[in-house]
This record gives sequence, C-alpha cells and structure tokens, in this order.
Amino acid sequence: MRRTLVAIVALAVITPLTLSACGGDESGKSDKSDTPNAAAGATPTSSGPATEGVAAAPIELAVTPAAGKTNLPVSTEIGFKVSGAKVTTVTLKDSAGKAVSGGLREDGSSWVPKAPLKTKQKYTASVVATAENGQTKTASTSFTTMGAPGKKTGTGLYLFDNKTYGVAMPVVVEFNPGIKKADRAAVQKRMFVQTDPPQPGVWAWTANGTQAYYRSRDFWQTGTKLTVRIAVGGLPTGGGRYGDRDRSATSKIGRKFVMTVDNKTKKMTVQDSGKTVKTMPVSLGKKSTPSDSGTMVVMDKLAQTVFDTTAELGPVNGYRTEIQYAQRLTWSGQYIHSAPWSVGSQGRTNVSHGCVNVSPSNARWLFDKSLVGDPVVVKGTGVKLAYGDGWTAWNVSWAEFIKGSALPVPESLR
Repeated sequence: MRRTLVAIVALAVITPLTLSACGGDESGKSDKSDTPNAAAGATPTSSGPATEGVAAAPIELAVTPAAGKTNLPVSTEIGFKVSGAKVTTVTLKDSAGKAVSGGLREDGSSWVPKAPLKTKQKYTASVVATAENGQTKTASTSFTTMGAPGKKTGTGLYLFDNKTYGVAMPVVVEFNPGIKKADRAAVQKRMFVQTDPPQPGVWAWTANGTQAYYRSRDFWQTGTKLTVRIAVGGLPTGGGRYGDRDRSATSKIGRKFVMTVDNKTKKMTVQDSGKTVKTMPVSLGKKSTPSDSGTMVVMDKLAQTVFDTTAELGPVNGYRTEIQYAQRLTWSGQYIHSAPWSVGSQGRTNVSHGCVNVSPSNARWLFDKSLVGDPVVVKGTGVKLAYGDGWTAWNVSWAEFIKGSALPVPESLR
C-alpha cells in the first residue's frame, strides 16, 4: 500500500546554504557579505573618502534585475557583480516604501527576500559596496513582479516545527508534478538547510524528480538543530509552473536508536546510544513476498490501522487486516508491526507479506521507544531495497548519493 501524498515541496543547494543573519530586521538592510556574484543593471553612485596618500582602486558595482524589468517572479533575488569592495548593505522596498526583510546567500552571490514578494508590485533596490579604505559605491534598480501564476507545482516538506526526529531523518521534499532534470538546479538553489552544530550535507534527487533528500556524510549528531527553508513560493519550476509556496521548519535530532534485523538469525537487535538494549524474534517476508534488505527509515507511526490489499489483489488473493503498532519503512508497504498470528513462527520461519512481524508486546515496546527518522537496517533477505521506495537516502554510499545532486558538489564534500 502506498500512502497518498498529503503535502508536497521544493528543493535546493548542495552545500548547506543558509541566509546570513544580515537583512533580517525591519530595515530590510543586510550588513555582511562575502564577495557576491551576479549580473548587470542600475545606476551607481559613490561616496566616502579615500585613504590619504593611497590611490584607491575604483569600485565596480552592478545589480540585477536590470532597471525597469517587468513581469518577474515573486521569488526574484537581488544579484550583484562587484570588484574592489564587498557588498555591505542591501535595501529592498515595495511601492509603499515598506522595507522587505531578507539576507545574503552564504556565498555572497545575491540577496534573498525572507518571503515571496507580492504579485503585481513595483520594488526598488539599493545596494551599497564598501572598500577596505572606507570608500563606498551605491547601485539602484527597480522592477515589477508578475501576477498570480495559472499553473503551480505542489510542494511538501516532511519536517515539522518543534518535533524531534531520529538520527537518520533526511530532509525530504516532494514536488507534484516532479521536477525535470533541466529545472532541478534552479530549484535546488532555493532550498536552504542550516545545522547546529554544523554538519555539511548535500541534496540528491530521485530519478523522477518527485523527491529530493538532504543528508550529511554520516547520521546526524544527537541534539542537532535543523533549520530548513524551502524557498520556492513563486519560483519557476519548469513547464510554465511555479512553486505553490515557501515551506519551513525548525526541528531537533534525538538519541541514536538503531533497529537491525538479520534474516539469518530471524532476530532484531535494538541499540540505544550505542548500547544493545533489546533483542527480539522476527518473521520476515515469505518466499513469494520477500522483505527488502537495506537501510530504511521509520517514516510514519500508526498505533492502529488497517492493511487492505483487496482493491489491488482482488477479494480472493487480497486481505484486509486490522494492525496495531505499525511503523512504515517503505512506500510500497513494508512495516514493522504487531503480528499475534505469527508469534509461533517468529525467530524461526518467514511467513509475512514483506513486513517485519514482531509480537504484540515487542511491537508496543518498539512503538513507544522509536521516533520517525530512526534507522532500520534489514540484512540477508536477498532482495535489495529500491532507491526512492521510502526515505532511502542512507541506503547508498556517500559517493553514490552525491551523484544525485543537480549542482556541482564542492571538493570538501566529495
């Protein structure tokens, strides 16, 4: 059984791009940056004394969008090209003179509004670059945004504010319809992830472009704070579509809780913070419906649900069964769950339809202890987990995972 998509999302950069703290106040100004990288446009002015006796190198500054541009997306950023100085202030105001909050990209290449701009609105931007000797130069531009788009890409983010997740929880975003390869890089640039303490990561897409995962080289450290912004509201996503909205969440990573299932022994070993705390018998998928082997992640937890395959397999081959303490591992319908009917086979024989069967008491114990995002490792079934069938970001090596990025991966992360 495959869960119906409830929400859907957008994507972003390969390094953990964050907006710098500058520009987040009501002034709409940013006060720090690295050397930016952008394009042309606007009317520059300069001011400030050059250091006496020192021939100051001229400051070159140009900004985008070009002055007078119209029908621009509400995701528009203020870009710059500068030499001889660094951008120190960016101010963006709407037609009523109200400042827009935002911040510089971590690489200093542009200034990103904190939220999508308003439709059919004129904006004026002013950018100030300052040289080491105190000399400044200002460039200004103005542009007008487009109206509401007719076609949108639905987005969803599988993180929620103030929730605690397991150490294998990837940042998962979804798109409906999926993003084509040619459009993924632009979308990927608009997803920002910040980790505290810092654990640099990379984005990787599934083949059909409906999902992207962000993870670090190793599982997250216990206590990590994840701050995510999927800034695709109004962003062109290809095919004349635009992202439906921005999505964001601030979440926390909990203790390291790992469930390892070995088909050879028919047992699950549970470790909490590196210490084995429980071992229990299991029954996996029988020969006709084998379980997958691989590193999976708890995606959802249901104290009570119904497994119904009659629509898919018909009334003769299908079944409808009430299930307790179910923890989803794959989109295709593999779970850890209570199976009182197979207790006699658990630890001895595989009799399930692909799920990890455990006793009612063990299922309840696991359910009470586990978190969404906890890793589940299944070994020795002879059937490999398919990439994208669940949150499979950890089921491939780091070298293989980063091949899924739509943007170049920095050498430091290879």
